Amino acid sequence: MAAQKRTAPDTVSDVTRWAGFCCVLVPVVLVWCGTSLAGAISTALGLAAVTIACGALLRQSQRGAARLRAEEIAPHRGRHSRTGAGAHRGGRHSGGNTPVD
Repeated sequence: MAAQKRTAPDTVSDVTRWAGFCCVLVPVVLVWCGTSLAGAISTALGLAAVTIACGALLRQSQRGAARLRAEEIAPHRGRHSRTGAGAHRGGRHSGGNTPVD
């Protein structure tokens, strides 16, 4: 059987969608409970601003986590990375332990 790649659910979109729903629901409830329309609209705008900011931060965090996972899968071979035990050590030694004058 071939291994199937599981796709992770897009939790950021789910959270943003629920937050958008709340941005609509909260002002409706506020008006229903007797708050002024201006107060309900300002509340909706404030909730929308917070939702947009949090969505952007969640997306940035998600990209950072994906980048870290990608680096764990394929480790970075920097300047000091070695491919094997003692491979490509510096100097002009052709072999042996002959002292240099």
